[in-house]
Amino acid sequence: MDIFAELQWRGLIDDYTGRTESGDGTRGLPQRLTDNPVTLYCGFDPTADSLHAGSLVPLIALRRFQLAGHHPIAVAGGATGSIGDPSGKTQERQLLTKDQIAANVAAIRPQLARLLDFDATTNPARLVDNADWLGPVSFLDFLRDVGKHFTVNQMVAKESVRARMEDREVGISYTEFSYMLLQAYDFYHLARVHGCELQIGGSDQWGNITAGMDLVRKKLDRRAWGLTLPLITKADGTKFGKTEGGTVWLDPRRTSVYKFYQFWIQTDDRDVVRYLKFFTFLSADEIASLEQEHLANPGGRAAHRALAREVTSLIHGEAACADAMRATEILFGAPLDGLSDGTLGILESEIQGAVASAADFAAGIPLTDALVTAGLCSSKGQARKDIEAGGIYINGTRSQDASRLLTPADLLHNRATLLRKGKRAWALLSRSAD
Repeated sequence: MDIFAELQWRGLIDDYTGRTESGDGTRGLPQRLTDNPVTLYCGFDPTADSLHAGSLVPLIALRRFQLAGHHPIAVAGGATGSIGDPSGKTQERQLLTKDQIAANVAAIRPQLARLLDFDATTNPARLVDNADWLGPVSFLDFLRDVGKHFTVNQMVAKESVRARMEDREVGISYTEFSYMLLQAYDFYHLARVHGCELQIGGSDQWGNITAGMDLVRKKLDRRAWGLTLPLITKADGTKFGKTEGGTVWLDPRRTSVYKFYQFWIQTDDRDVVRYLKFFTFLSADEIASLEQEHLANPGGRAAHRALAREVTSLIHGEAACADAMRATEILFGAPLDGLSDGTLGILESEIQGAVASAADFAAGIPLTDALVTAGLCSSKGQARKDIEAGGIYINGTRSQDASRLLTPADLLHNRATLLRKGKRAWALLSRSAD
């Protein structure tokens, strides 16, 4: 399957330029992509110190192009990020300082590198920062060399600009109004220096992409192409990439690997097959098989587990994904056999807990005290009742001995004891470092 056909099958093409071969024999984009490898790019503005789940569609698309033999360029928007793209925004962005932008660019570089192969033999990916070429350009030179190629009428016709201009209370600043020209210059620069022919981006980037194509044509007398990807929606109408806890980030310091895995495994049944096509590299046959299994037994959640496993492994690695999967199994009642240090670390970050000293563990901590200290029981009397009723578990094993003491032998990896009340109430009693 060629790259264009694959994107179509996956539902990842919203629109594109050059739909067919023209009368003069000029190849359309689908045909051009089958002739020989193209160089393409996608930009990522560093508005935060991490990319998020919504960034994955274009980032994974770059990887798909690279796997198909094409040459991807990821542009970190050190310059455009200082302006802010008005696309899809109802009000002006809060401008970041140069130091904030530099820190954000540095933070997202390894996330971009996670999905792209910069050491490939035949078609290595490139990672560039548009501050390197936009920064040295003077305002007067930019007006003369770029601004003269665009009419205000053309810029005002852009949907995001027009919508903001119609809102008299918000409006749009000249700064954001000029964003289109900066992105157009990116395309021109990459075409001139790297032979870039294609820009991809979300459907809200259509106006910016076509502006860049026009600039490439006018200044270099070359044909350029644009392809937009759909903005992902959820079946229940809520915004993709958001949970009750907020944005789902790619940086594990902002969204833990466990919570990242949970985001995908909790996908709505109506979305799971679409998301397998959008966000994984599973083949058509593999996805078709999962779809049939899902339709036959939706409660088995095989498609959800595959989705969560594939995306989490892609972003965080197979080892971290395995720990997140194991932690999920444990929190749903699986035995603790072979609990790894990494899985315990996830449990420590996700479960409420309390701390006791090493001396306390050495002397023996009454289980009733531990349950109250960890917040699982309101009093020692209630703890005793719960223990005797068979509702208390220590490291996955039921304990009905109200006189039971917790000792160093109960510490997992010599640092914490996992307590459970009933089926879903968990707590960790950790040993302090002293």
